[in-house]
Amino acid sequence: MYTKEQIEKAVISKGYKWFTDSNNKDYDVNIVGIRNSDTNNKVTNKFDDKITVSYKIDGEWKFHCYDCTTDPGKHWVENIMNKHGVAILKPGQYRGSHKIRLHQGRYEALGQQKPVKVYRDKNTDGTYDLSEENVHEGLYGINIHRATKYAGKKSSQIDKWSAGCQVIAANDDWTAFMKIMRKARAIWGNSFTYTLIESKDIV
Repeated sequence: MYTKEQIEKAVISKGYKWFTDSNNKDYDVNIVGIRNSDTNNKVTNKFDDKITVSYKIDGEWKFHCYDCTTDPGKHWVENIMNKHGVAILKPGQYRGSHKIRLHQGRYEALGQQKPVKVYRDKNTDGTYDLSEENVHEGLYGINIHRATKYAGKKSSQIDKWSAGCQVIAANDDWTAFMKIMRKARAIWGNSFTYTLIESKDIV
């Protein structure tokens, strides 16, 4: 489990913006995904990454850490939808990249609204190919959404849940996450920055 301090230090060390509620308004959220570096880019098909949320309420920091995937699942690695290959979000900070809207027309999630950078992997060899030569930038529906729809349940395998999206495994975690996002929207407007780092960036 990570701490807010670890995440903040890693984000700032990358030269990214860390939102600190400078106007004394609550819910200035830092949404930071952490890709598991220990997998060595292997397709594990497991929710072995993290999404963290850090923000202040009345000047006091709040921190949440949820199991997720920042990688596409085995199904879409092997059954590629895009001619260039399956999408793997490139680490970076994407300012104002997401907003609350319906995911696949079914439920509220954070939908991509500005371009992001993705690696494209199409050789289906069980390893994510993170080559700079295969980086594409655009609107690809790289959303932040949930896996299982059942309260109290948690998905254990990615499978079809992600073709490049950032996906929270447990429904209860997702419910808590979206409650925070809605409160942030009410104060700051419907625009969210997403930052993706790697676990090796955290000391």
